[in-house]
Amino acid sequence: MTAHDPPRVHAFAAVAVGGALGALARWGVDVAFAVVDLSFAYATLCVNVVGCLLMGLLASYVLAHVGEGSLWRPFLAVGVLGGFTTFSAFALDVVLVTVEGSVLLGVAYLVASLGGSLVSLWAGFEVGGALRGRRAEA
Repeated sequence: MTAHDPPRVHAFAAVAVGGALGALARWGVDVAFAVVDLSFAYATLCVNVVGCLLMGLLASYVLAHVGEGSLWRPFLAVGVLGGFTTFSAFALDVVLVTVEGSVLLGVAYLVASLGGSLVSLWAGFEVGGALRGRRAEA
């Protein structure tokens, strides 16, 4: 924390308000796509792609034009886009590591994140199913 950083309570409030707005926007996309019966997760695809576009704009332009210690980063990046899609934060991390010259680390992070996330979800799904099965037997 630097002398220019806003008090933590202000940053906390910025993240909370931004997160609520991002989550509501995410839910709005789901509702809009639910009007049409689709057999593919177009809402999730749309949110991830749009969220990444917005995170790129935010990282390269908006944050470069606001003062250090501003509440825009916690509000927009962590709050709004974090509530809308955390995939955009993940994508930004991969790009930043790669652009900073560590292509191998960027690829490793990409593979570990996607692979680890898919394996973890599968494991949680299986454990949940096993617990549900045990509960049905009881």
